[in-house]
Amino acid sequence: MDLEGGIHQNRAKKESWRTVLTLAYQSLGVVYGDLSISPLYVYKNTFNNNIPHSETNEEIYGVMSFVFWTITLVPLLKYVFIVLKADDNGEGGTFALYSLLCRHARVNSLPNCQLADEDLTEYKKDRIKLSPKSSFGSRLKSTLEKHRVLQRFLLVLALIGTCMVIGDGILTPAISVFSAVSGLEFSVSKEHHKYVEVPVACIILIGLFALQHYGTHRVGFLFAPVVLTWLLCISSIGLYNIVRWNPHVYKALSPLYMYKFFKKTQKEGWMSLCAILLCITGSEAMFADLGHFSQLSIKIAFTSLVYPSLILAYMGQAAYLSKHPSMVNDYRIGFYVSVPDNLRWPVMVIAILAAVVGSQAIITGTFSIIKQCSALNCFPRVKIIHTSSKIHGQIYIPEINWILMMLCLAVTVGFRDTRRMGNASGLAVITVMLVTTCLMSLVIVLCWHKSVFFAICFVFFFGTIEALYFSASLVKFLEGAWVPIALAFVFLIVMCVWHYGTLKKYEFDLQNKVSLNWLLSFGPSLGIVRVRGIGLIHTELVSGIPAIFSHFVTNLPAFHQVLVFLCIKSVPVPHVGPEERFLVGRIGPRKFRLYRCIVRYGYRDVHKDDMEFEKDLVCSIAEFIRSGGSDDLVKDDDKMTVVGTCSTHTEGVQMSEDEEDSIDSAGPSELKEIKSPPAIQPRKRVRFIIPESPKIDSGAKEELNELMEAREAGTAYILGHSYMRAKQGSSLIKKLVIDFGYEFLRRNSRSPAYELSAPHASTLEVGMIYNV
Repeated sequence: MDLEGGIHQNRAKKESWRTVLTLAYQSLGVVYGDLSISPLYVYKNTFNNNIPHSETNEEIYGVMSFVFWTITLVPLLKYVFIVLKADDNGEGGTFALYSLLCRHARVNSLPNCQLADEDLTEYKKDRIKLSPKSSFGSRLKSTLEKHRVLQRFLLVLALIGTCMVIGDGILTPAISVFSAVSGLEFSVSKEHHKYVEVPVACIILIGLFALQHYGTHRVGFLFAPVVLTWLLCISSIGLYNIVRWNPHVYKALSPLYMYKFFKKTQKEGWMSLCAILLCITGSEAMFADLGHFSQLSIKIAFTSLVYPSLILAYMGQAAYLSKHPSMVNDYRIGFYVSVPDNLRWPVMVIAILAAVVGSQAIITGTFSIIKQCSALNCFPRVKIIHTSSKIHGQIYIPEINWILMMLCLAVTVGFRDTRRMGNASGLAVITVMLVTTCLMSLVIVLCWHKSVFFAICFVFFFGTIEALYFSASLVKFLEGAWVPIALAFVFLIVMCVWHYGTLKKYEFDLQNKVSLNWLLSFGPSLGIVRVRGIGLIHTELVSGIPAIFSHFVTNLPAFHQVLVFLCIKSVPVPHVGPEERFLVGRIGPRKFRLYRCIVRYGYRDVHKDDMEFEKDLVCSIAEFIRSGGSDDLVKDDDKMTVVGTCSTHTEGVQMSEDEEDSIDSAGPSELKEIKSPPAIQPRKRVRFIIPESPKIDSGAKEELNELMEAREAGTAYILGHSYMRAKQGSSLIKKLVIDFGYEFLRRNSRSPAYELSAPHASTLEVGMIYNV
C-alpha cells in the first residue's frame, strides 16, 4: 500500500558533486519553470498602470531597480540563504514549517497522536536541547500549548497559505500560457489579436490538463532542457540588447532610482508594484519542492544560472525600452518587442514550451499539497492515482485536475489580458510569502532556538518589503485581485468545515467507545459465533474499542476468529520508514485473538493501491506474536510494539502464499516452517517461515496456526458508515456546518474503503448516526 523505494533517495549525508550537479540540472525543469518565464509579462503589466515616460528614462530605470532588488532580496537572500534551512527532514513548503512547529511546540491539530509517535526516527532527528525555561522561546512554547485559540490560528494561517498556493495553481497556467502566445500580436492587427490569443491559449491549457493523467515521468526528462534553453535564450537576448542599445543600463541597479521612481510617479508608481511583484512568482517553489532535490543543488542552480539569466533578461528589456520610448505606452510592450525580428518565432515556440513546463510544475505541486491537506484531515478524501512506480511524489487527482482546468479556462476567457491576470497572481504569490515569513519567525524562535531579536529582524525586514507589495496588490482588488481571495475563501471554508467535522466525529468515537471490561465479560468467544477468517475493523481510535463493533455484534452476533482493529493515521513528519510502519498490540488476553494495529504514514508518504498492505499487516501481527507479545495489555492497550513491513525484518517471520496445488516442498534448512492444518478446499495455502532462534512456546505456535487458518479463509473489511447530525440545542452555525456543509462534503468524497483499497466483495459497512 505504500511506495517504499525512492523516498529517502536524497537523504544521504554526503553527496558527490556529480550527484549535486545532476540534481541542480534536474531542478531547472521542476523548480524554476514558473520563475524563469516571468520576464514575459513583468514590464508589460508594469507600464500598463499609466506610468508616464520621460527622456531621462527614470521610470524605466526605476522599474529595473525594483526588479533587481526584489529578486535579490526575496528569492536570493530570503529563500536561498534562510528559508531553505528550515526544512522538515528534507521536505519544504508551508506544511513543512507547520509540521516543525507541531513537533516542537505540541500544537498538532491531529486528534489521534500518541507518545509512541515521538519515537519515530524523523520525529527525533531534528530535536535538540531546549533553551532554558526562562527564555522567550520557552515562554512562547508554553503559551501556544496552553491556548487552543492560538493553535487554531496557526492552523488557519497555514491553511490560508495553502489555499493561495492552490489559487496560484489556477492563475499561473493562465497567465504563463497567455503571455507566451502573446507573440502572435505581431502577426495580426490590434483589433484581432485577442481573438487569436484566447483560443490558442485555451487549446494549450486544455491539452495540458488533459494529459495530466499520463504523469510527467514520460516527458519529465525534457523539462530541464526546455527551461535551460529558455534561460540561455533570454539571457543571450538580454546581453545583446544591453550591448547594442544601452551599455549604461547597469546604472539602474542603484537603489537611488527606486527613490526617483516613487518621487516622480507617486501613487501610480506605488500601484505598479503589484506588477513588479510578478518577477518573483515561483520563488516559493524553491522551498516547496525541496523534498525532490537538496538544498545545495537548488542553491547552485539559482545562484549560478537562474539569477544571472533573469537579471540579464530584465536589463536587456530595460536597455531596449530606454532607446525606444515610443514603445513604453504601446500595447505590444511585452517581452517579444525586444526580441530581434528574425528570432521572434523560434523564441515564441521556446516560450510556449517553457510556459507549459512552468504550469506543469505548479499543477503537480497543487496535487501534492492537496494530498498533504487530506493526510492531515484538512481536505475531503479524493482519488489519488500514482502515475509512476519509480518516482516518488508523481500523483494525479482527477477531481482536482478538472476543477483546476475549468477555473483556469474561466480566468483566461474572463480576463483576456495579462494585466488583470497579473494582479490576481501577484496577490496569491505575496500572500504565500507573507505566511511563510510569519511561520519562519516562529521556527527561528521555537525550532532553531535563536534570539527573539533575530526573529523580529527577519519579520521586520522581509515583512515590510512584502507588506508594501501586498498593499499595492490589494488596491487592485476590483481589477482582478479579487479572484485569489474568492478562491482562497472557498477552499478555506471547505478545509475548515471538513477539519471541524472530522474532529467532532473523532470526539464522538472517543466518548462512545466500548469499555474493555464489557468485552472481557463475554469470555474468549465474546458471546458470539466466531467464524473462520480475519475481520479488519477500520477505526480512527488509537485506543479503546469503537462503537461500531458493539453496534455490529448487537445486530449480528457473529464475527471472525481473528479480529484486528485497524487505524490508519498520519503523523506530523514527512515520511515514516517502513521499519516503523506498524504499531501492533493485543486487546485482552491471548486467547481472545483480538489485536490492534496502527499504520502510520507521513504527510508526504505515498499510499500505493495494491494488496501488499494486507500481506504486510498479517505478517506484522505474526512477527508480534513471535516476538512474545504478552497479556499485560488487558489494562493498558497503549503499550504497543513497533513492527516493520515484511521487507524490513528479513530475520523475522516471513509469509508465503501459494495456490494449494503449487506448494513448495520445504523451506531452507536454517528456518523452521509452521504449516497450517488441513482445510477443506482452501482458496490459498499460507505458510509462516520463522527463524530457528529464539524458540517460541506452544501458545505462540497455536496462535500462529490460527492466524494462518484465518488468512487462508480470507479477510473482511468492516467499515463505519457514519451520518453526522448536530445534536439538539446546537447553534444555527453548527447545524449549518455539520448537517449541510460536512455531510455534503462527505457524500461527495471518497469513502474509507478507497483508503484501504478494500475489494467490494469483502467490504461490509456498518451505518451509524452520530449526534455531535
